[in-house]
Amino acid sequence: MKHFILTAALSVAATLSQAAPASYAIDPSHTFVTYEIGHFGTSTNRGRFDKKEGSVQFDRAAKTGRVEVSFDIASVSTGFAPMNSHLLSAELLNAEKFPTAKFVGDKFVFNGDKVGEVQGQLTLMGKTNPVTLKATNFNCYDNPMLKREVCGGDFEATIDRSQWGVDYGLAWGFPKNVKLIIQVEAVKQ
Repeated sequence: MKHFILTAALSVAATLSQAAPASYAIDPSHTFVTYEIGHFGTSTNRGRFDKKEGSVQFDRAAKTGRVEVSFDIASVSTGFAPMNSHLLSAELLNAEKFPTAKFVGDKFVFNGDKVGEVQGQLTLMGKTNPVTLKATNFNCYDNPMLKREVCGGDFEATIDRSQWGVDYGLAWGFPKNVKLIIQVEAVKQ
């Protein structure tokens, strides 16, 4: 009887340990936060935020997770210094007053065994609004160099920048919609 109880206890413990979500740290060398916005219907302006960090809790079996990605507004890079300065000004992203933006996603939607989208909240310029990031890629693999599991993908959403108070140029015909792209890889801890 003691053997049966011990075996049952070990079986329950093994099941619980497998059901727990795993923790992942975002790899900043394989994670990028970028944006795209049209310019008078002729071209697309692009930029990225070079400083970012975050974490992921992920349970594939339960199909649940949580992701947090924050990015430093002052690290914006368009490849053109005057444009960077303008973006940081109070007319646009007001980096002095609002130095950080953050996406927190707490609802993972799956397509089979792959993450299809992450629903959450984006905080930018002191305002928080719902955003759904749709996955265009998602995979987990055993990284041969790190000897750990890495999960990640490419996620994107089109947001209305005016919801966060970024209204510059709307009266002149600049579009209000901005494509937000988050490419992320996170290493299991």
